[in-house]
Order: sequence, then structure tokens, then C-alpha cells
Amino acid sequence: MNTLTRKQRKMLWRILAAAVLLVVVKLLPAADTTLSRADWLLYLIPYGIIGWDILWKAVRNIANGQVFDENFLMALATVGAFGTGEYAEAVFVMLFYQVGELFQDYAVGRSRQSIAALMDIRPDTANLETEDGELEEVDPEDVEVGAVIVVRPGERVPLDGEVIEGASALDTAALTGESAPRDVGVGDSVISGCVNQSGLLRVRVTKPCEESTVSKILDLVENAGEKKAASENFITRFARYYTPCVTLAALALFLVPAIALAVVPAASQPAFLAGTVWTGWLHRALIFLVISCPCALVISVPLSFFGGIGGASKCGILVKGSNYLELLAKTETVVFDKTGTLTEGTFTVTALHPAGDFTEQALLECAALAESWSSHPISLSLRGAWGGEIDPGRVTDVEEIAGHGVTARVDGRAVSAGNSRLMEREGVRWEPCQLPGTIVHVAVDGVYAGHILISDRLKPAAKTLAEGLKAAGVRRTVMLTGDTEAAAKAVAGDLGLDEYHAQLLPGDKVDQVERLLGAKSPGAVLAFVGDGINDAPVLTRADVGIAMGALGSDAAIEAADIVLMDDNPAKIVTAMRISRKTLRVVRQNIWFALGVKFAVLALGAFGQASMWAAVFADVGVAFLAILNATRCLRVSEFGK
Repeated sequence: MNTLTRKQRKMLWRILAAAVLLVVVKLLPAADTTLSRADWLLYLIPYGIIGWDILWKAVRNIANGQVFDENFLMALATVGAFGTGEYAEAVFVMLFYQVGELFQDYAVGRSRQSIAALMDIRPDTANLETEDGELEEVDPEDVEVGAVIVVRPGERVPLDGEVIEGASALDTAALTGESAPRDVGVGDSVISGCVNQSGLLRVRVTKPCEESTVSKILDLVENAGEKKAASENFITRFARYYTPCVTLAALALFLVPAIALAVVPAASQPAFLAGTVWTGWLHRALIFLVISCPCALVISVPLSFFGGIGGASKCGILVKGSNYLELLAKTETVVFDKTGTLTEGTFTVTALHPAGDFTEQALLECAALAESWSSHPISLSLRGAWGGEIDPGRVTDVEEIAGHGVTARVDGRAVSAGNSRLMEREGVRWEPCQLPGTIVHVAVDGVYAGHILISDRLKPAAKTLAEGLKAAGVRRTVMLTGDTEAAAKAVAGDLGLDEYHAQLLPGDKVDQVERLLGAKSPGAVLAFVGDGINDAPVLTRADVGIAMGALGSDAAIEAADIVLMDDNPAKIVTAMRISRKTLRVVRQNIWFALGVKFAVLALGAFGQASMWAAVFADVGVAFLAILNATRCLRVSEFGK
């Protein structure tokens, strides 16, 4: 009882009261036959207790122009049963219909509570540090950017910000699905929704509440239902035509035989009319109406997608709508970006090949200074390998050329650092390198100074990715990268990818995706996986855009259709498993509900189905379908 809502408890008492009264009324005639004439009045009492809300909803919906729904069908069937003298049956049907509705409401409520619990990541309060150093407990929406908040151990971070004092480990499981904590200290960014595990943190707020990471995540999950899958749209259209059709069929099932009985002489009546009366055909029509309620489909199909989205959220996978979950299940081709998606994106200088009179140290210094204004991972690795102190006065006229590299003046000399396309653009003759990795060519005053080899490590989970995708039904895996041919070939070979394309500009990636879209099978889906920041055009163009490693990345959350909140590429396989499981459950519910309904409808039309069978075909099927739909909440992650 404690797990029931107030509304559900009220309905349970109504069911119990109506059931007791029904038993009492059934026993009364056996004790005093003089009451038999008032049977309908006695049965009207439990019927009114259990069915008044259904009758009221039916009348109200008819007044609003919404005639054909389950309330109308149940009201018409039970009132008709009263009209034919089947008083007990009318009460039984309404009673068991309400029992089924209670079970359905409970099952749906538990599913929604499970999803709400998964996404219960927004704190109700924030500890705001006032000017006099005191702490004031306030609503996160009232905290301004630049204010300082305090997050104690065990508390959830309420707003995005930067640590200005303290060190701790943050539990990001609610956002990423991963149990491994994330260490933070002074200068590190923290995002809302994480749990502070150990030390006290003073955090300067960098984003207002409505723009925080947790607000964006919750908004995505809450609004995911607005983007319906094709299966949901089919059920909506189906119910719109199905209910009026079966109502007219029930009317015809009653009127045609009744008129034939009245008009056609007994001797000339066909065999199926022999020995029947018009009330019998009315009873068949009423049974037909009860069977035809589309509750099982209307409730269970959306609930299946809702459960799939909730189960994905538990794993740190945000799906922006059930339409994308359905598309993902049909994925035939998966296209990857390389850096940051399949590799860790942490570059290390592994070889220096100077040319002419340049030394290794001079080559590295020129490249590091030229790249000193860039935040690209390659630039950071060059500065880290050089280790010297960057003097901004030594570097001027910096120009970053997308897809090529950087040009600058270092100590008054023109330095170009980038790929082979930059060298060709500058008219510099460059030397190739056969080693796998990213090559940074350097030219000084138009003279080739040599090249630097930078290597990126594969993510551990990436090595089983291709195998997992093949097992999930993906036929083609493709990698697109701006890196060198040697580096791309090495990564694709290690991962067992079907195809790769190297030295691509951002526009070239779009062209490659266009080509792959044109080559795919009819009805198949192409998914692109990238970091969501510099791959936004390709994410948008693909059938399904998947942003990886999007923890705290606004650009990724905005650009992609599906967002993986951590850097684990195995989550792609998990997402596909969830989508395929959800689609299986949806199809099971559709075929099970339609199969049982049409079978019992046929039996009802031939007088072989009782009102009890009709109740099972409506309430029983709906309840079983809803229980099946809740399986979508239970997911198993790939590689665990």
C-alpha cells in the first residue's frame, strides 16, 4: 500500500467496495426471491461505485468531440449489458477493467519513477558564500555567474564552475554511467550533477542554472518524447482509424442479424441465424466492443521507447528522441572521426627529424613557439616536449589555417608548422616520413627545417569496438581523419575497420559522408561518431550524429542526436544494443496485442467468446504488454 499513490489507493478501495457489494448482491436472491425484480437497482450500486468515472469521461469526451476511445467502448458495452439483463456481467466487466487500469497505472508509474531516479541529479539547493564569508542555502537558480559556492563532501555539485580552493574526487556515474571517480583541484572545471566524494571545494560559478550541464541533460531527457519514432506515429494513426472501424463493425454485427431476424421468415433464415434472438446478437456486439479497446498498443509502445531512453540514460547515453533510438537500430554504416574518438587525443612527440643545418632542439623550439597560441592537442604536445618558457614577445603575426597548420613570425623569422598541404601552400619542398603517426612539417623563412613525429594512443575500449559493432549488425565501419596516410592506416589496421580516408579537410569529411550516404542500402542508416565540436557539420549531415566524450561540452550536446557523456567508444555498441532491444520489445507488443485481439474478435463475432475473454483481450493483454515494455529499462553494457 505504501508504494501506491493517493489516486491508486483510492481506486483500490473502490475496487474492494464494489467487489464486496457485488458478492452480496449475488447472494441476496438465493435468500429472498422477492428481490429478483429489483436486481438491476441492486447491481447499479456496485456498478456506480466502480464505473462512474468511466461513464463521466465518456460523456465529457463525446461533448468535446472525442468519441471513439476506451471509455466510450467500455461505457457502451456495460450499459448495453444492463439493457439486455446481464447485470452481474456488466459489473464484472467494469470491475476487472478498473483492476487492469490500476495495474497499468502502477506499472507505468514504477517505470517513470525508475527513470526519474536515474535522472535525479539536480540539487535543490546551493551553498552560496556571502560577502562576510558566511554560507547561505539558496536555490541554484538564484546564484549568479561569478559567485562562489561551497560543495561539501557527499553533496552534489549544483552548478558548473571552476575550483578556486580545495581538491577532491567527483563521482560522475549519474552523468557518464562510469563508476571511476574524477580527481579535481584548483583551476579544474567541475560540472553540475557530479557528487563530491571527499574534500571541501570552493567553486566559482561560470554558468547560470538554466545553462548548466545538468539542466541541458534533464531538458534533453524530458523532451525526448516529443520526437516520436515511426512506430509510435503508426500506433497513433492506427488507433485513430481502428477504434471507429471496430465500433461500426460491432454495430453491423448487431443490426444486420437483428434486421434479418425481423424481416426474413424463420424457414428462410440462414443457418447462423437459426435459434438466435436479437438480444444475443447485441450481446455479441457488446463483447466485440470490449475486445476492441486499443489500450495495449497506445500505452505499451510509447512506454517501451520511454524505457529504452531511460535505460540508455543510466549508462550515460543521452538520446534526444525515440526517433533516433529507432534509427540507431537500423544502422548499417558507422563512420568515425579518429582523434579523441578512437584515440585518446593525448599526443606525444616520439621522433625529431631535422633537415639541413637545423638541430633537433632548434626544430622543436620553432614549432613550439609557432604553435604557442593554439589550444590544439598537437600544439600542447609540442610545447610540452620543448619544455621551455613561452615568451609572447617572441611570437607575432600568428595565423591558424584550418586543415593545414599555423604560420607565425618567431624572433622575426617566418615559421610555418603544419601538414604537407601547408608546405605545398608555402611552396616548400618537404620530406616524407614512413613512420605511423602525425607529422608536423616545419619551414623557416621558406626553407624546410624538418619534421616532428607525434603519436596518439588508441583508447583501450576501441580495440574491441569493430568486433562489437559487427556483432550488433553493422556491416561497414569507416574512419575519416585529417591525419597522415601512415597514421590512419595503422589505426584502421589495429582496429579492424573496413575502410579509412586520411588527410581530409573538414569539408572533405562532409563529402565522404555524402558519398557513403549515397552508397547505403535503401532504408539503412548511417551514423557518424565524432567529438561534437569540430565535427558539427558531419554530425548534422549523418542520419544519426553521435557525440563522444561530451561531458561538459555544450557544442556536443547541441550538435548531436545521441550524446555519449564519456570517452568510452564501447558505449556506441551499448547504445545499439539498447535500440535493438527496444525495437524488439515494441514489435513483440504490437504483434502480441493485435494477434490476440483479432483472434478474440473473430471468436466474439461467432459467439464463441465470453465477456471474460473480452476483458482478457483488453485489460490482460495491455497489462502483459506493459510488463514486457518495462524490460527496456534493464540494460547490459558492452564490455562489462
